[in-house]
Amino acid sequence: MGDTTPFDEMYNPDGSVREPYRVLAQWLDEQKGKALNLMQADAEAIFRKLGITFAVYGSDEGTEKVIPFDVIPRIIAAQEWKELSRGIEQRVKALNAFLHDIYHDQNILKAGKVPEKLILNNAAFCPPMMGVNPARNVYAHIIGVDIVRTGPDAFFVLEDNLRTPSGVSYMLEDREAMMMLAPDLFQRIKVAPVDTYAENLRATLESVAPEGTRGTPNIVVLTPGIFNSAYFEHSFLADQMGATLCEGPDLFVEEGKVYMRTTLGPERVDVIYRRIDDAYLDPLTFKPDSMLGVPGLFDAYAKGNVTLVNAPGTGIADDKAVYTYVPEIIEFYLGEKALLQNVPTYNCTDSDQRAYVLDNIADLVVKEVHGSGGYGMMVGPTASKAMHREFKKKILARPDNYIVQPTLALSTCPTFVNSGIAPRHVDLRPYVLIGDEVRITPGGLTRVALKKGSLVVNSSQGGGTKDTWVLEE
Repeated sequence: MGDTTPFDEMYNPDGSVREPYRVLAQWLDEQKGKALNLMQADAEAIFRKLGITFAVYGSDEGTEKVIPFDVIPRIIAAQEWKELSRGIEQRVKALNAFLHDIYHDQNILKAGKVPEKLILNNAAFCPPMMGVNPARNVYAHIIGVDIVRTGPDAFFVLEDNLRTPSGVSYMLEDREAMMMLAPDLFQRIKVAPVDTYAENLRATLESVAPEGTRGTPNIVVLTPGIFNSAYFEHSFLADQMGATLCEGPDLFVEEGKVYMRTTLGPERVDVIYRRIDDAYLDPLTFKPDSMLGVPGLFDAYAKGNVTLVNAPGTGIADDKAVYTYVPEIIEFYLGEKALLQNVPTYNCTDSDQRAYVLDNIADLVVKEVHGSGGYGMMVGPTASKAMHREFKKKILARPDNYIVQPTLALSTCPTFVNSGIAPRHVDLRPYVLIGDEVRITPGGLTRVALKKGSLVVNSSQGGGTKDTWVLEE
C-alpha cells in the first residue's frame, strides 16, 4: 500500500489491456468521431427525463442536480466477484451477530474484544433496543459495503453502511441507461443482471414479516418526504417492488399494531422499509418534536407486531470507530479470519497513534466518526496548510471524534471526460439483502471522482457514477 501509483483496472503497467476489459477496449477503439459525446448527451437527457436527481444542501446551484453519469462501464471479472462476494457475506453475517449480542448479552464487551465505553457511550447505541428480538434475528436487512481496490487482488472495505444505505436506484438506472445507449456492447459481453434487485428486496422484506402475518405481507416505504435528498430513490423502490410509499402522518398505531390510512379505511401494515433516521421514527421513544415519525411505532415494533427495516440502533455497527474492530468481530462470532481487509486505521485516542497522526497529517485522510457523504473529512495531500492546522486542533480537542487512514492509491477506470478518455479514481458499493438468505446483487454502484487526481467520489462533492459489469463465466 506504500506505492502511490494507482492500479489501472483496464491497462497493465506495460500498456496491454487486462483480460476483463479486452472486448470493451476494442469497442472503444471502434467509436468514431463524437460517438461518445452523443452517448454522454443522451445519457444526461435520459437521467433528466427520469428525474434522477439529488439535492445539494447549502449549494448556490439550486437544490436539484442530475447525478453525473459516465458512459464507460467498469468491469469486474467473474472470479474477482466470487471472492468479493464471499468476503461481503462473511462481513454482514458477523455484523448482524454483533448487533444481536450488543442488544442482548454483550458477550463481546465482557470478553474485552471491543471497549465497553465505545459502545455504551456512543450516540449510535440505542438503549430501547435492549432485549428486542427482530424477526429472524436480522437487524440490518439492507447493507451497502463501500469497497476500494488498490491492486489486482487487493480489495479493502472503506466503510459499512447499515443505517439506510442509499444509491441503489442509481445502480439500477445506470444499467437501464447503458442498455439503451450501447445495446451492441451487451451482445458482445455477457454481463450478470442487476434487475432482479427489486424482486429480491421484496422477497427479503416478506421473509422478515412478523410471525402470524396473514397472507402476503403488507409492505410500505416510509419516507421523510419530497424534500429529502434521496426522495427519488424512495419513490422508485416503492414503485419497483409494488409497495406503498407513505409519510409519517399516513400511518398510525392502535392497540400495538400499525395501520395505514386509506380511502377504504385502515389497512394493517406488516413491514416498514424506513428511510427515516432513528431519532425521528417515533416521538414517544426518540425525538419528542419529530414530525416525520409515527407515535407508538417503536412499541408496536418491540411487541413484534411490525418489522422495521433496518432495525433501530443498527448504526452502532457502522460507526467509524467500531469499524476498526470488525476483523475482531468476525473472528469472535464466526471463528474465521476476515476475508476482506479493513483499510489500516489510526485510533486518535491512543497517544502514540495520535502523535503519529499529528506529525504526518499532510499525508493522511481524517474522517469524522459520525460524518457521511464526504462531509467532515480532510484529504491531507490535497488540503491547505491552514486546513491541516484546523484538523490538528480538532483532533486534540476531540480525539474520539476522528479516525485517520493513509491516503490509498484508489484504482482508476477509463472515464469519458471533456478532454477524452482518461483514468479516474473509483470505489464500489455492493448492496446486500439479508432475510431468509443473503442476496448480493452482482456489481453494485461504482462512484467515480470526475476531477483529475481527486479521491472524493461522493455525488455531493462532485463525483459521478458508472454502470458496474460483473462478467458471467
